[in-house]
Amino acid sequence: MSGNNLFLDRFVLFLGGKGGVGKTTMASAVSVRSADSGSRTLLVSTDPAHSTSDILETQLGPELKLVSDNFWAMEIDPGREADAYIQGVKDRIAETTAPRLLAEVERQIDIARVSPGAEEAALFERFTRLIEEAESEFDRIVFDTAPTGQTLRLLSLPELMSAWIGGLIGQRKKVNTLGRMWRNVAGAAAGDTQDDEDPVLAALEERRSRFGRARRILTDSKRTSFIFVLIPERLPIWETEKAVGSLTKYGIPVGALFVNRVLPPEAGGAFLEGRRQQEAEYLERIHREFREFPLRQVPLMESDVVGVDALRQLAVSYLGEAERR
Repeated sequence: MSGNNLFLDRFVLFLGGKGGVGKTTMASAVSVRSADSGSRTLLVSTDPAHSTSDILETQLGPELKLVSDNFWAMEIDPGREADAYIQGVKDRIAETTAPRLLAEVERQIDIARVSPGAEEAALFERFTRLIEEAESEFDRIVFDTAPTGQTLRLLSLPELMSAWIGGLIGQRKKVNTLGRMWRNVAGAAAGDTQDDEDPVLAALEERRSRFGRARRILTDSKRTSFIFVLIPERLPIWETEKAVGSLTKYGIPVGALFVNRVLPPEAGGAFLEGRRQQEAEYLERIHREFREFPLRQVPLMESDVVGVDALRQLAVSYLGEAERR
């Protein structure tokens, strides 16, 4: 099944897929298309490989940069985000931890920095803040994501972290209750401790609220869409099938698929003809397995798509007319 509605008019767009299938090119083309429609558009690369700068022919970094009319872009380094996130945790902990315990607490935090999932958690923290800030500054935010596995771990965090933080809040409230009981029993001997304000509990509550807001946005099919990019080969198809199932499990709406690098009809030669026959089988499988989603085929180009003008031509030729938000 193919269709004109590729869900490219949503406020939040994710473009993801297996490494090397052309996610960055397609995310950049979608962003140019959005900006040309008059929508203030922010493209955010969360892929550690960072090829967005090369495709847009401009040097990007962690700060917003204007690329063309209505079009800004930035690249986020997950490792740098994790370091900044850990330092922020240390700073907050230092305000509420006794000096004699601080060194051990910081050691445990440093261990957490190198544990699995640390970079995803830090990246999601930045991601949620970006969405909140973008709501007042931009009409659309496009995420050029990391390869599928990391992206799925990232997008599953709201549900997993909300449950985990909820447990921490419960434990913290129990500790506070026991503390109040002890002070009621011990009186002045318990010390003059304020129990009205708990900065740790306040931080946990604020974080749970932020994860809740992010989850509401991620699962809102009227505001968010995940667009898969794949090529007509066995492994990308298989990985996309698994990923669609995972996103559905977490309630994240899948909007459409871009089937990239399809051999154009004019490409000739015996080798390409053999390749085209195999490709036809894969394309038939794609249309069968993903028949519920709009599909758009993008041919293999003669040369690399580089620069805003080339991206605009790609968008106009294969992504359809731009829609205003």
